[in-house]
Amino acid sequence: SLFGGGMIIRDVVANIDIGPTVLNVAGLKTPQQMQGRSFLPLLTGEDVDWRDGLLYEYYWERNFPQTPTMHAWRTDKWKYIHYVGIWDTDELYDLENDPEERYNLINDPQHKETIARLKDQMFSELESTDGMSIPLYRHRGNSQNLRSAEGSEPGDFPPWMVVE
Repeated sequence: SLFGGGMIIRDVVANIDIGPTVLNVAGLKTPQQMQGRSFLPLLTGEDVDWRDGLLYEYYWERNFPQTPTMHAWRTDKWKYIHYVGIWDTDELYDLENDPEERYNLINDPQHKETIARLKDQMFSELESTDGMSIPLYRHRGNSQNLRSAEGSEPGDFPPWMVVE
């Protein structure tokens, strides 16, 4: 059958590939504005030229100030995560040996070359997609910057920011 049990695909497939795959199964072409690719050829065992890695981008939003701008480069074996701003402890995970991402290898000297390679691939992709320009959007509603009085020791926040 087309989707035989026990098949393992090691290629990097992402949620952006679902739409193009569904369209492909329906016999339709993927619209040019869609970023993903149909992974149907991978499911049917075709030998296709597939991506070596996938870029993840998240840009800081006013409504979610606790989440920093971050980028990640994911290959079949590695995930490198780069934070922009004061949250600057990058991360490196060996997905083959640590699929649950429990051990951050970013400070392990034996992975220095791997980190440099992944970082270079990530920034090359960011440059090619204009991702080096961090977007700034108009405010779209209230900010989510309230603090819980029950939480950890708060900083010097104005009283109106602390929620009982």
